[in-house]
Amino acid sequence: MKMHEGVRRPDRREVRPETVFPYRGMWPILILACLVSIAGQAPSSPAADRLVVYSGRAERLIKPVLDAFQARTGIQVDLLSSGTTELVNRLQVEGERTQADVLITNDAGSLERARELGLLRPLSMPETERAIPSQFRAPDNSWVGLSGRFWIVVYNTTRVKPGDITSILDLAAPRWKEKIAIPNSGSEYLQAGVSVIKATYGDEKTKRFLQGLKANAGTQVYQKSSQIVEAVAKGEADVGLVNHYYVYRHLATQPGAPIALLMPDQYEGGMGAIMNVAGVGVVRHTRHLDGAKRLVEFLVSQAGQKMFADLNKEYPLHPEVKADPALLERKTFRAATVPLARLAELREPTVTLIEQVGLR
Repeated sequence: MKMHEGVRRPDRREVRPETVFPYRGMWPILILACLVSIAGQAPSSPAADRLVVYSGRAERLIKPVLDAFQARTGIQVDLLSSGTTELVNRLQVEGERTQADVLITNDAGSLERARELGLLRPLSMPETERAIPSQFRAPDNSWVGLSGRFWIVVYNTTRVKPGDITSILDLAAPRWKEKIAIPNSGSEYLQAGVSVIKATYGDEKTKRFLQGLKANAGTQVYQKSSQIVEAVAKGEADVGLVNHYYVYRHLATQPGAPIALLMPDQYEGGMGAIMNVAGVGVVRHTRHLDGAKRLVEFLVSQAGQKMFADLNKEYPLHPEVKADPALLERKTFRAATVPLARLAELREPTVTLIEQVGLR
């Protein structure tokens, strides 16, 4: 599989929070900046047996699955990886001239926003509808969820007892002053998680949570989830907020690390765990619709879903595919009930709230 290097993810520490959010009025300057940043990186014109995939996922999380598709079908996949923001903006500007066939992101809200902008193609694919439950698909199937992840609390087992925390909101309490590690304000994971809290509890309670989070984290604000897990494992922080699979990946290489995860908000009347999905959509102006649909079918098939489960430690969305046995059994905990499609409409007011609080 061919990769287009040089299109790196933006270093969020280098970017002001407001510049990483793509939908705030679609500033011409931002779009221009994005185009300039990735100019000259366009894949070569795809032939009939090629697909161009724009991916907002880390390459290590998607490339093995695309390689398997390529090996199985003989269809070459040209992968262009960048931030989801840049890719959605790029698709919007390229319009009918785009060479992209498929868009993959790590966030349902971004896919829904791409659908609202008319960048994705509604699909009638009975096999896909049978494979992926409706709550993980757009109503018109213009995007389809591929794998699930949960925003959880990772804690140092020498310093924290599981019963010390029952809700993510607990992390705003004064007892956690200078003891927590959090993602920075540009994190899509943070924005999606706060969006769910905002939809559940409203602005005022969410703002108080963010203020407490800021005060308690101090300087322990990180760009990467792996850095948060590392900080907790080293005892630099007692607890942190990350996606669940980062804990399992750390333990796979360092099984003696004093860390564990806690699935919060499971008490009676609680919000439930915050879930998001990685997903895929076929670009509206694809020139290779049949190949693009074959890729989607492979990604949601049992074979594709098993790869997400085995390699990434994510929760497969196909009901007949089991998660990695090391993970908490999915049936043992509840997810928050905020529909994934709402993450798009919630994103901008959430980012505004995050900015008002002044999270780094």
